Amino acid sequence: MTDQQQQPAVQNTIDTAAIFAQAGDGGNGASSFRREKFVPRGGPDGGDGGRGGSVYLKASPSVSTLLEFSNRRHFKAGRGGGGSGAKKHGKAGENVRILVPLGTVVTSDGELLADLSQPDDEVMVARGGRGGLGNVHFVTPTNQAPTVAQKGEPGESRWVVLELKTIADVGLVGYPNVGKSSLLAALTAATPKIGDYPFTTLEPNLGVAERGDFTFVLADIPGLIEGAHRGVGLGHQFLRHVERARVLLHVVDATVSDPVATYEAVREELELYNPALAAKPELVALNKIDRPDVRGRVPELLARFKEAWPDVQVTAVSALTTQGVDELVNRLADTLAALPKELPRPSETMKVYRMAPTDEGWTIDAEADGYRVRGKRVERVVAMTDLTNPDAVEMLQGTLKRMGVLQALEAAGVGSGDTVRFGNVELEWE
Repeated sequence: MTDQQQQPAVQNTIDTAAIFAQAGDGGNGASSFRREKFVPRGGPDGGDGGRGGSVYLKASPSVSTLLEFSNRRHFKAGRGGGGSGAKKHGKAGENVRILVPLGTVVTSDGELLADLSQPDDEVMVARGGRGGLGNVHFVTPTNQAPTVAQKGEPGESRWVVLELKTIADVGLVGYPNVGKSSLLAALTAATPKIGDYPFTTLEPNLGVAERGDFTFVLADIPGLIEGAHRGVGLGHQFLRHVERARVLLHVVDATVSDPVATYEAVREELELYNPALAAKPELVALNKIDRPDVRGRVPELLARFKEAWPDVQVTAVSALTTQGVDELVNRLADTLAALPKELPRPSETMKVYRMAPTDEGWTIDAEADGYRVRGKRVERVVAMTDLTNPDAVEMLQGTLKRMGVLQALEAAGVGSGDTVRFGNVELEWE
């Protein structure tokens, strides 16, 4: 985690969460010498520390929401074991794998880290620290008995924001109480919560429809209200689930005075939220045609849709009696079959955060009470130095001089007694 990163202002809910990932520190290298009966002048034999554990996010079909993270926000991987004599390396720290639902988008500080859309898609969000080198690595022609051994590198840590965008072939959209949940139950084997009051559905319900060997997933998206694109009500939470649907099914209540106008209003909300939504293939289900006040008006309503939206397929259905449901399943299946069989896997273009091994750059910033040197390599070198060992400190000074850091600090105006910071380490300039 960078020193500026703060906890995101994200409320942990069904489909959003902020979690803190702390990778394990690397184990310390050992400073040790052979001490055997017949080896009076045994050389250094300190082993290396083990790598710290990393934190991963993994997409799993067994998880459906982000509610788990309402009770647990912090995840920490294991620390690497320390090295020991006889060139024995420390044990690697235990990794942590956090299961998240399919369709989870991962960001940190506004940067996209991954789009976990397929089963077993995985991303490392905090990398374990490297194990420190034992003193066996620091033998030179002029120093055959070095006491220097590196400390383990600190593990990365960061706040990560998770956002769930439901993956479904067909997304059911419409105002509250138009019968989306009832229609989903009629189209599939799903058993959603159903009631005659606004916002009965507070999270997407999924179901699978079949036509012969062809199956597809439908998601009942919670009801929209006017202004949803601005976040009114639970607008943004609901609309994000529509983005991944390949086809939109507008469920319209045939009992209202103007079904065409309500369809157009929902369509406008979608377009205002994301213009790409209005470009998706769409069908209309004119629901509740079993009602006595609607039966005689069905031909007229279909004609009005045909006049206003000639390219949109409208199917008159009753979720209660299942009238027209088979026809609607066929139309949905035909529409999906006409689309590309396989969309590009998001994971093929998934951006995965990893430490850049070639990042050699560094910068110096003057602060109110000293100076700060920033740069992954230089911060790592300092963090892995045992500052209680004079030989290690002397070696660090040589490394910083070869990198040009000491010269740059002098040019920046550092003076005796000034504080110089490298990551979480503070040093006093002498």
